[in-house]
Amino acid sequence: MKEFFHSWVFKVLLALAIIMFAFMLRATVTVGASTVIEKIVGTVTAPIQSLGASMSSSVTGFLDRFFRAEEIAEENEQLREENRQLIEQMVDYENYKHENESLKEQLGIQEEHPEWETMTASVIGRDPSDQFYSFTIDKGTLDGVSYQDPVITSDGLVGIVSEVGPVFAKVTTILDVRLNVACQDVRTQDVATVSGDIALAENGQCRMSLIPRESGVAKGDIIQTAGTSGLYPQGIVIGRIQEVAFEPQGTMMYAVIEPTNDIKNIKDVMVITSFKGQGSSLSSFENASDNAQTQEENADDAE
Repeated sequence: MKEFFHSWVFKVLLALAIIMFAFMLRATVTVGASTVIEKIVGTVTAPIQSLGASMSSSVTGFLDRFFRAEEIAEENEQLREENRQLIEQMVDYENYKHENESLKEQLGIQEEHPEWETMTASVIGRDPSDQFYSFTIDKGTLDGVSYQDPVITSDGLVGIVSEVGPVFAKVTTILDVRLNVACQDVRTQDVATVSGDIALAENGQCRMSLIPRESGVAKGDIIQTAGTSGLYPQGIVIGRIQEVAFEPQGTMMYAVIEPTNDIKNIKDVMVITSFKGQGSSLSSFENASDNAQTQEENADDAE
């Protein structure tokens, strides 16, 4: 104990006590003892009061959330229901918008060709293994669709119905080697045949064959259906010529055609269910099997 009274720690504490006592004495003389005591007490209790107030606020907030849990759950459920209704409204809006655009497109074609009977359809499936990009639509015999009905858009020819069920139909595109379309150059009026080509189909293109050697067809010419087979009305745009060259034998020419439709990515089409002269001859689609086999053999030989 004697060592503590002689230590520097004791001396420091003693000095601080003396200093505090001096301040208290002065304060007592100037403002009164009660005021000094109040200040000291206030200084000591202020942090405790602040901590108590904070704890009280936290407890009150917790209890408030606990007692309002059911109310909050009801509010959340109401918000989820409102969100669901908004999503349904957005879906309905997009469907109405899509249907309106399809009807406008159909109306435009009907005004241009009042002799045609058409109906809109949407692509609902594709065969990923089909190199000619055939697809399935959501209309069938119950809607009036028949085998070999032409399939178009406002941009031009897409293909033909090659298989039909009660509520669906499969469409073979103009890129398919089995499909032959009698065609005509709008500028020169030369008549030829557009068919699929295995090599060109990879680029979304098709081939115009049997062009007379003396023909004046050229790059940029518009090619349309000739309407001579009974499968397609006359005047449906097929595409534009991208390249003209001579056949290997040199007696005829051929051309590479860029279809006006993006066959690979098409989503909506129209089916022509009736037109003047429909079915007046046998299907060039059915008679093209030899052409398809020949092209496949040539492709195998090339490999």
